[in-house]
Amino acid sequence: MSGFNWAGTYEYGARALHRPSTWDELRALVARAPRLRVLGSRHSFNGIADSTELVSLDLLPAAPVLDRAAQTVAVGASASYGALATALASQGMALHNLASLPHISVAGAVATATHGSGDANGNLATAIAGLELVTSGGDVLTFSRGDPDFDGVVVSLGALGAVTRLTLAVEPAYEVRQHVFRELPWDRLFAHFDAISASGYSVSVFTRWGDAVDMVWVKRRATDAREPIGGDLLGAPAATTDLHPIAGFDPAACSPQRGISGAWWDRLPHFRMGFTPSAGDEIQSEYLLPRRHAVSAIDAVRALSRTVRPLLHVSEIRTIAADRLWMSPQYGRDAVGIHFTWRREPAAVERAVAAVEAALAPFEARPHWGKLFVARAAEIGPLYERLPDFVRLAERLDPRGAFRNDWLREHVLGA
Repeated sequence: MSGFNWAGTYEYGARALHRPSTWDELRALVARAPRLRVLGSRHSFNGIADSTELVSLDLLPAAPVLDRAAQTVAVGASASYGALATALASQGMALHNLASLPHISVAGAVATATHGSGDANGNLATAIAGLELVTSGGDVLTFSRGDPDFDGVVVSLGALGAVTRLTLAVEPAYEVRQHVFRELPWDRLFAHFDAISASGYSVSVFTRWGDAVDMVWVKRRATDAREPIGGDLLGAPAATTDLHPIAGFDPAACSPQRGISGAWWDRLPHFRMGFTPSAGDEIQSEYLLPRRHAVSAIDAVRALSRTVRPLLHVSEIRTIAADRLWMSPQYGRDAVGIHFTWRREPAAVERAVAAVEAALAPFEARPHWGKLFVARAAEIGPLYERLPDFVRLAERLDPRGAFRNDWLREHVLGA
């Protein structure tokens, strides 16, 4: 097999890609494969999903099943958030949050603790109320919120088995208004960071680390009782046309702005379904650190602007609420995420990533599991107090190590 991730920046080394069409085929495949990983929407920028053999679940049933009484929806692991959102919208229901891109798979986003934005919004994995997985012995296990191992199973990094179905909490559909503000001075961001991040249900700060913050995207639920957002944000004027986060890119791919109310699924992501999101030809990195370090950490990256700017499309700064999922970068702490969308220059980007990681090390920065980073298990391990519990869980559910790969050993599990 030869194949690349979504952006063409990582080539998988697997020798075979399997696409079972029945649950029995999947169970038999998982039980006999020496080394195996599940391949989702290929949106990871590292080797987390690679192995000797890969399996895609895209031929297995994925249609959502809504349980109104329980306020949950069950969906096959291969479903994308865009497909799930469309199905929920047709039933007048919604998820609490979405990531920037609606194109990613539900299971892949959950397994890596991918997130949206919002002071009170947990990452996408916090919506999980239950899941089903096939172990390397071919057994089917189910886990529900409140079970002893549940908080360790949800953000699995693909290391525990093949997740086949997930159950997510849902709520009644809602509408969102999105406003964009331009050229916010850095000193005002630093002086009013908490107020800015609290100004909407979901807030994103976009910057190329120049003389000012390029843009602040503020998304509010239409029922927000606060005063409507005016013509400026701390002196940053409201944009009068729709904008793309990356300068010079066509905003037609982006969700509508200028305060025009629209469905949750068409406003919470930055990009619309049906369009190639972001730049496409890119590399991504992201670091999640305790919120109390936000201003100091952002300033530390600003000091690297001469290193970062020539390689960068754009950076995004967001807040995410704390959770109790063992391997979540937000475990036990409200977090700030500093994201980098790099140009496709792998060698130079890797050097810049190393510099960024060194600058953020004093702030207990945890890398996003699905993005490019260079830190090894020895540096990352001490940042996760439940890592020993996760290792024991992996050894119990996958005693023959079928779902472990080189990337996990190098960056998470160690020797």
